[in-house]
Amino acid sequence: MYALILAGGRGERLRPLTDSIPKPMVPVNGKPLLWHQVIKLKGEGIKDFVILCSYLWESIRDHFSDGSEMGVRIQYSVEEIPLGRGGGLRQGMSLVPKTEMFVISLNGDVLTDQSLEPLVTSHQRSGARATMMLTPYPNSFGVVKIANEGQVLAFEEKAPLPFWIHAGFDILDRDLETELPKLGDHETTTLPRLATERSLYGVKSKAFWQSIDGFKDLERAEKVLSQTKSTEQSG
Repeated sequence: MYALILAGGRGERLRPLTDSIPKPMVPVNGKPLLWHQVIKLKGEGIKDFVILCSYLWESIRDHFSDGSEMGVRIQYSVEEIPLGRGGGLRQGMSLVPKTEMFVISLNGDVLTDQSLEPLVTSHQRSGARATMMLTPYPNSFGVVKIANEGQVLAFEEKAPLPFWIHAGFDILDRDLETELPKLGDHETTTLPRLATERSLYGVKSKAFWQSIDGFKDLERAEKVLSQTKSTEQSG
């Protein structure tokens, strides 16, 4: 199975870190964000990676090379001009053998401990052409619980909202290559069409998930990963 990682982001809100490296190369606890993604997927049996890159992509190649030092195989799909997520996936798919039934697609700015197996199992059982990981809509505010008469009962810090969002961690049928846009975002083209055709499925997950959009996100991710490492070492 192949994993395609969208790694072309500039990360404007993470400047000055991203003045000299692309967003997926921003260090998280001393290792590039992209390193954490590769290591996680490698631990679940994935050995073939296609890194979809553009902005300062040479820094990714210089760090990871062909992946052999990590025990994986890495290819690079370099966009001469930014193609958008859908266009990047389409170009990267050309490096995946047509004998593959499906591929993993992962946004290069996402960290999660969601296991791959439930997504693959759901994809195979449902007959979907694409299966998305869904994560609870993040709430950035505290919630006040109040009685009908106006009495404040409790405060709940950042309580989860009753909505689900696309987590940027998907299983895509290999033959979707030609149905992805050559330029643009598959979330506004291909995926809505698949939903209309009833061939798009989602797997709800409450696993740790963090999109690294700014320094607060980076701080939270580092804290969670440090806690996880400490728990594993104590166990």
